[in-house]
Formats: sequence, C-alpha cells, structure tokens
Amino acid sequence: MRIVPWPAQVLRRPADRVEAVTDEVRAVWERMIAVMEAMPGVGLAAPQIGVPLRLAVVDASTARGQAVRMANPEVLHESVELREHEEASPNLPGVSAVIARPRAVTVRFRNADGAVEERDFVGLWATSVQHQIDHLEGRMYFDRLSRLKRDRLIAKARKAGRQGTE
Repeated sequence: MRIVPWPAQVLRRPADRVEAVTDEVRAVWERMIAVMEAMPGVGLAAPQIGVPLRLAVVDASTARGQAVRMANPEVLHESVELREHEEASPNLPGVSAVIARPRAVTVRFRNADGAVEERDFVGLWATSVQHQIDHLEGRMYFDRLSRLKRDRLIAKARKAGRQGTE
C-alpha cells in the first residue's frame, strides 16, 4: 500500500462516510496500521493511501500495538488550552511545521466492533486524532499556516523533491 503524493485529489476533498464497519473496512484499517508502523508514524487517515473513506488509525503509545481504529471520527469537545507540536505528513515528505491544536479532545467514532464510542484523547494522541480528522476533511496540516508560511513550506518540499530525483 503506497502513500498518495500531495496534491492528489483524494487528499483535497472530504472523504465519504462509512455506513457500516465490515470485514472490508477492518482490512483497510489493518493495511493502514501496517503503513503507519512502517513510516513510523502516530496516525494515518485512509485518504493518505488513496482510500476516500472516513477511516483513521492512531497509535501514539511508546510500546506500539495500541492502535485506535476510527470510522467517521468527529470532535465533540476540545480544550481551550493549546499544545504546539511539529507536524508532518508522508504525503509531502521532507517538511514539517509547528501547529497549535487543542491539548485535549473528546471524539465520537465507530470502533472496530461497529459500536459508537466516545473517547478522550490528550497530548500527542489528541494532536494525531485532530491531524487525521483534518485529512478526512480534505485538509493538510499546512492549511493551518498563514498563506506565506504555507507557500514557503510547499516550495521547500518541491525543491527537496527535485533534488531527490536529479
């Protein structure tokens, strides 16, 4: 399973809702976890691998193997306190930016059993969940930057990409 390069259309439009958690959905989650672990990363959204569904996985544990599988995740509550973290995406390699997001969020999603679950995420877990939900909405982390910073980041990524192919 390969990572889709930015600016692929699947990364720029909202993903489709998942109507039911099926064996096919579970198989997509398992592929996503394998890709996330291989990066290594702390989260992955289905559009990042070219699947236009509202599916995400997050594992910010130090031990690994704690991946939370989410279908149709949505933030219900977010903390007023922000947390800054340097974010990146394998869809646009070689660049990153510090993004401020709520330090804690409460998220509703369908879990691997198909049940609706509400869960609180804090710290890196919360950052990763919000980052994945952005992907499901057709946004990249750098869309949260000012236009000038975003343009500079994209230009830097393009330059790095050209140097890697010459």
